[in-house]
Amino acid sequence: MKTFAVFGDPIAHSVSPRLHNKAIADLALDALYTRVLLKDGNELINKFRSLKLNGANVTLPHKEFALNLADEASEAARKIGSANTLVLKNEKIYAYNTDAPGFLKAISNFKEAKSAIVLGAGGTANALTYALRSQNIDVCILNRSKARLDKFKDHYECFSWDDYKEHKFDLVVNSTSAGLKDDLLPAPKEILDGILKSAKFAFDVIYGKQTPFLKEAKRQNLACKDGADMLLYQAVLALNLFYNGSLDEKKIEASMREAMCLA
Repeated sequence: MKTFAVFGDPIAHSVSPRLHNKAIADLALDALYTRVLLKDGNELINKFRSLKLNGANVTLPHKEFALNLADEASEAARKIGSANTLVLKNEKIYAYNTDAPGFLKAISNFKEAKSAIVLGAGGTANALTYALRSQNIDVCILNRSKARLDKFKDHYECFSWDDYKEHKFDLVVNSTSAGLKDDLLPAPKEILDGILKSAKFAFDVIYGKQTPFLKEAKRQNLACKDGADMLLYQAVLALNLFYNGSLDEKKIEASMREAMCLA
């Protein structure tokens, strides 16, 4: 039997086990998938090996640890600077990023977006900015502090909350955990209101909850999506990576969509 898990902090809210275990059952695979609360990202690989996992997903706030601590990494994961999928092959742990392609599939109906601002500068932002730039969308990043912006400055226009200058964007993306377990916004309200008033689309990586960010976006009549589809698509790709690309992704998606609808 193969064993898989998702690592994160917090992790109790994660529906990844539900999605993966439904697909595992429907495809008659001999495996199980669970969740693991991990406080210290430095312990990610040690925990992976001690649990004798065959593969894992990694969510906030450990995606950069996943890339940096793995034995090998895909070219896309290296370019993005973070990983959300780990696979054990020949006793080595390989890192991949399925967030970027999952995100692009999730926003495929936002076809008119030519410019975007990403709120936050963590591991998820790495994937989202990479994905947006791959579609020739102009990208700007806004983060609470300047420190985490250094890795982006060579490729993107970057602002901290203190030095933000008002711009217009078609798409506003929240890549932070603000609103997941609290009522916080991903940026100060006065800044966020100015950004949203001229935008057309809003996307929040958080799923299954009307976050304060999405409430503000809807109040300003933006077309909105939460992170459910991104979660679904990245999970489909991840499960196939666990099986070395041998599975039928359409069948995985059908199973996982059913699981998303379960209470």
